[in-house]
Amino acid sequence: MKKTLLITAISILFFTTSTWAASNCPQPRKTKSAPSNIASMDKTAKANAENGKKIYAKKAKPLACKMCHGKKGDGMGKLGKALKPNPRNFTCSDTMKDVSAGQMFWIIKNGSPGTGMVAHKKSMKDKEIWDVVKYIRQSWVK
Repeated sequence: MKKTLLITAISILFFTTSTWAASNCPQPRKTKSAPSNIASMDKTAKANAENGKKIYAKKAKPLACKMCHGKKGDGMGKLGKALKPNPRNFTCSDTMKDVSAGQMFWIIKNGSPGTGMVAHKKSMKDKEIWDVVKYIRQSWVK
């Protein structure tokens, strides 16, 4: 009886963990595409990844990026776990390979309707957004 119960519990745990992991990567993209002139833009060459890291971790308003996207960029931040759909998992190469630097800039600046991603056009300067994009892409997007 105890063996059966233990095997059942382990099976349930494995199944739910596997299901969650599979749904986390790749993530379906529901965000509206940026205008082509912005989607093809990439100003990360002149951006400051160290400043982007500070903004990602603490300075972004109203919330630091890591609160939803996680310290590891995996979409598992303290607040992100409660959001549906889950925040973008920057470590998922299957998803991120199709998200340009310009698209990331557009999303951070304008938000993503239907998700928890708020617009930062009033709280961050374009240069700061590019710094965050560079930090994310340098740290997790492979």
